[in-house]
Amino acid sequence: MRSVEDQRAMVVDAAVTPEPIRVGILDALGLMCAEEITATAPLPGFAQAAVDGYAVRAVDVGGAAGLRASRDAKDEEVPAGRDRTLPVVGEVAAGSQKPLRLQPRQAVRVATGAPLPTLADAVLPLEWTDRGRKRLTPTRTVHTGDFVRKPGADIQPGDVAVRQGAVLGPAQIGLVAAAGREKVLVYPRPRVTVISFGLELVDVDRTPGLGQVYDVASYAVAAAAEEAGADVVRAGLIQAEPRRLRETIAGHVTRSEMVIITGAVGGSGANVVQDVLREMGEIDTQRVAMHPGSVQGFGLLGEERTPVFLLPANPVSALVITETIVRPAVRQALGKTQVQRRLIQARSVRAIESIPGRRAFIRARLMRDIETGEYLVESLGTAEGGAAHLLAGFAEANAMICLPEDVTDVRPGDVVDVEFLQQRS
Repeated sequence: MRSVEDQRAMVVDAAVTPEPIRVGILDALGLMCAEEITATAPLPGFAQAAVDGYAVRAVDVGGAAGLRASRDAKDEEVPAGRDRTLPVVGEVAAGSQKPLRLQPRQAVRVATGAPLPTLADAVLPLEWTDRGRKRLTPTRTVHTGDFVRKPGADIQPGDVAVRQGAVLGPAQIGLVAAAGREKVLVYPRPRVTVISFGLELVDVDRTPGLGQVYDVASYAVAAAAEEAGADVVRAGLIQAEPRRLRETIAGHVTRSEMVIITGAVGGSGANVVQDVLREMGEIDTQRVAMHPGSVQGFGLLGEERTPVFLLPANPVSALVITETIVRPAVRQALGKTQVQRRLIQARSVRAIESIPGRRAFIRARLMRDIETGEYLVESLGTAEGGAAHLLAGFAEANAMICLPEDVTDVRPGDVVDVEFLQQRS
């Protein structure tokens, strides 16, 4: 029986990252950048107001020119014994392209992001004034540079805005836009085709007859592969006739970076699929030391040696295999450096029994003690009594408990390894 680590390493090594493509910047969200993005202009490109207020010369409101005060200096009042009012000679909105020049003892009202008038060296926040429209009276001082975003404060020309290999999140997308790019080179989502097989299966648009069940696994697996980052096509049920099987699978192999066949192991007629696949390439169906999902297969088909995963028709087993084995391969194909989910430790609130010699993956609800901050985890189904194969428990889970092969009993209060799945609302 093969270990989980060996099975995972085998499929991850076989995953191939597709050739980079150039896409619109919004289409790049969540993908890995395949080029280095260098800033060609400073960001911001001009001195701008960091708050709504008045552009002033610091010396005109009692501040010090050439000095930069900390924000803690906000309680520094304007010195008494001098004329504290300044005429407001104009107003500048964000995006204004009309140049203004400030004269000594003048103020210009500015919005956040507005360009500073010439000679202004600070912005007096609205709340530090009487908010006058024609004349203002400051109640506190500012110093040179206060509440001003200097040109290039964020990025200077020649700086690396987005490094090659970075995952393009919202901030990175903004930096690509700040570099004046309409498109960016990325590693595309791997194309994953999900096919289902099973003499007892019918699609959801039909009513199951006696002895038939809905094809649940292929839908669940397709959703899991897409959630992992793949571009997924669910091709539906395939017929058991060998020639049709071969033609259908061969077509999808040439169009995909990965193919997943649910119902290809452990179910009725699964040997028919495996015999056809062995004629097409390398197929391995050795059991893996895990539960659920021990029965699975993997192979490389076609001239491109496309990875093909053979999963059971049971939706829980198929989902656990997808999570623990297939997902890392998808993440590898995306170019990710971290292909597995985050693993933490939590204290179990229930007793758990596990099968000896198998790594257990148990759906669970992860919580946090509001008083201590400690993670707590509640199992939602174990191997006992067949509960490992109940899909409803998976629907309520936000984590999976991972028990090593040599752990068969967990008592309440024991610390266990837990893998995050996704946040439940």
